[in-house]
Amino acid sequence: MGTGMLGRGAAALVGLALLAGGAAAVYALRTQAQLDGRLPVAGLAQPVQVRRDAADVTHLAAQTPQDLWHAMGFVHAQERTWQLEFNRRVMHGTLSEVLGPATLETDKLMRALDIRGAARRQYAGLPAQAREALQAYSAGIAAFHARRPQALTPEFLLLGVKPGHEGGQEGPAWAPEDSVGWALMMALDLGGNWGNEFARLSLLRGLDTERLWQLMPPYPGEPPATATDLAALYRGLGVYAPEGAQGAAAAAPAGGMAALVDQARSDWAQALAQEAGNNAGKGSNNWVLAGTRSTSGKPLLANDPHLGLSAPAIWYYAHLQSPAGRAADGTPIAAVDAIGATLPGLPFVVLGRTARAAWGFTNTGPDVQDLYLEQIDARDPTRYRTPDGWAPFTLRRETIHIKGQPELQLQLRATRHGPVLSDAQASHGQVLDLSKYVLALRWNALDADNHSVLAGLLANAAQSVEELQQAFRHYHSPMQSIVMADADGAIAFRAAGRVPLRHPDNDLRGVAPAPGWDARYDWQGWLTHDQAPQDDGAKQGWIATANQRVTPPGYAHFLTQDWVLPYRYERIAQLLEARPLHDLDSLAAIQNDVTSLATQRLLPALRTAAAQADHPLAAPVARLLAGFDGRMAADQPAPLVFAAWADELARGLIVPRIGSARFAATYGKRDFRAAVEGILARDDGWWCAPHSCAAQSALALERALARLQAAYGAQPAQWRWGQAHPAVSSHRPLGSVAALARFFNVQVPSSGDGYTVNVGQYNAGDVKGGAFANRHAASLRALFDLADLENSRFIYQTGQSGNVLSPRHADMRQAWAQGGYRLLQREPAQWKHQLVLAAQR
Repeated sequence: MGTGMLGRGAAALVGLALLAGGAAAVYALRTQAQLDGRLPVAGLAQPVQVRRDAADVTHLAAQTPQDLWHAMGFVHAQERTWQLEFNRRVMHGTLSEVLGPATLETDKLMRALDIRGAARRQYAGLPAQAREALQAYSAGIAAFHARRPQALTPEFLLLGVKPGHEGGQEGPAWAPEDSVGWALMMALDLGGNWGNEFARLSLLRGLDTERLWQLMPPYPGEPPATATDLAALYRGLGVYAPEGAQGAAAAAPAGGMAALVDQARSDWAQALAQEAGNNAGKGSNNWVLAGTRSTSGKPLLANDPHLGLSAPAIWYYAHLQSPAGRAADGTPIAAVDAIGATLPGLPFVVLGRTARAAWGFTNTGPDVQDLYLEQIDARDPTRYRTPDGWAPFTLRRETIHIKGQPELQLQLRATRHGPVLSDAQASHGQVLDLSKYVLALRWNALDADNHSVLAGLLANAAQSVEELQQAFRHYHSPMQSIVMADADGAIAFRAAGRVPLRHPDNDLRGVAPAPGWDARYDWQGWLTHDQAPQDDGAKQGWIATANQRVTPPGYAHFLTQDWVLPYRYERIAQLLEARPLHDLDSLAAIQNDVTSLATQRLLPALRTAAAQADHPLAAPVARLLAGFDGRMAADQPAPLVFAAWADELARGLIVPRIGSARFAATYGKRDFRAAVEGILARDDGWWCAPHSCAAQSALALERALARLQAAYGAQPAQWRWGQAHPAVSSHRPLGSVAALARFFNVQVPSSGDGYTVNVGQYNAGDVKGGAFANRHAASLRALFDLADLENSRFIYQTGQSGNVLSPRHADMRQAWAQGGYRLLQREPAQWKHQLVLAAQR
């Protein structure tokens, strides 16, 4: 009888599991976007065709621009609902009300920057056409939620989130101003160096100025931008807190899902708060060739913007098409016909082509953020020092709702320069004496005249390089190095965006925090559009940018000293010059090239270390290195040996000189590769002490081999770079929760390093998350032949659907990792799916 009862119990459990499985299957089906048939959509004036081709590019054809933008909002909501919800909460600073205290620092930073307020001010100043586009787009998102044709994706269920609900109130799932705010968030990700300024201030607490410039060297071949003794300046001002000062205590963990996120330390949220204002090592590639350098006789253009990898991807590929129309005030709106990468949150193609022209972006990286030391009045701490005497801080109160905890009343200050960051970033209190000084930020992207979204809209109608140039005159932040080409054979490069001019007497030139009460450090106006770097390609028949210095010798204006090391640019130039004529296949080979010139530079030192190291694996590793040419290939062991050695060498040289805490606060955000190169080249006894530099190199290899042996076994020939260096597209926030990460993250072995054209940047300081995991890479690759634009190609690392339960969620992953592409055609041979969005009467 007992056996029978057990049998019936087992059968019941099986039945329950089947029921649960069946319910899960039904739910998964209900979350899928409808791709065929007919859907009624409120707010449309006329039907809109939404067709998907074999490459899964979404083609939207409308009869008016307003209906087109409305439909784009609806489709983004169909495919990327959680992404829109999460992104809105990031920029509003309302993550903590659904995720708990783990995201509090991010919320505080967004409130301090007042992204939402800046977006409102910028939106109000846009011309009617741009405002109508954003209104139509947000109305499309609202129409999706008003009569939702599918179930919400698992994130909403797991986190208990309702779209648009913030602060206990129901609001729009996406407002027109949110599109402006999301453009600001892209500027925050790409457009600043306040992290470099703060890092220098922090490091100077223990280093003299000469050693600082050895640790954070200026651009190769150039002196530091300032000759000021920065260490003496800050010591004289008495800016530093006593050693060992602690910042604000971390919030206690909450319960439920928020506790899981907190236990995972919300790596992505911490990274956002820490990396904001830091573009060190971030970059992209683009290049354009004149017809004289192509087999087709027409220009070729390539672009691969490098961004933090996420699941879903930051991009969504679409073709937007409508005839010309008019805004409500009668302003003409040009016909739209553009295909390429859209950003969920914006109603236009950001990177791509029209019928006769193509364009691509990289980050120019000028210094558009300055930190100011604002001196507090010792007799009245509500005031700070200005050139005209003491002035009151501008005060603003913000309420942050925190899941599982009482709400936080946050008082934020601003000065004549901008928001006081030290009110929101705990790290500032660990460096500065906040009873005497605070740090304020001047950042051009927050200005009310930032109309970058208008430039994006106008570019979607451009049919020539000249028309693209005119569209990008409206581009503001962050400055982008744009390459352009058209079917008539024109090519061009232009750095588009707003850059401040600094006073001739400004001896700091924005490289480190300046005394805010000294007027010579205030900005003096703006570089004009025509003064910005530009090139027509006539000199060599091609133009390439990879975040290297783009200003020619003798250029009259200072933009920054924090250009990215030129290794990627130099490799692109090598490969472009290696043959007289190119085609799309040769451009694809360049985009996927994984030879690291930076690795080649240090390789002799590693080979010497292998000959001297006292470790059982040194001899077999030396044999591996003998044939290694710097190709950071996923299926090879030598790249892993190099990466581990370079990591251990940086630690061994730098930690003893700046301390483990200061090293941990800066390493990973920058890899100190230029510093290590300089130390070895000089055979610098100060940095290498108490050993010789050769001995330090050998000791670093011994530590690296011990580490690799423990992780991957005692057979170096079987080690693989791709195993240690997977490209990880992280879901926000569930990719940080160990139990859910394997379901929500998209991962694939990858090649490259931070200096290869096919970039694979890793944060060696992130031991917990994977020291060599590739988290910043080509967010897309695109190729265009202006002789046959229907042969254009693209790829990115996940898939079009943002739904983890969809087969289209990660279906580009393997092709992206292996160098494949999909066709990007305005007129594909066939449609895989056809949907009509019908005007709801």
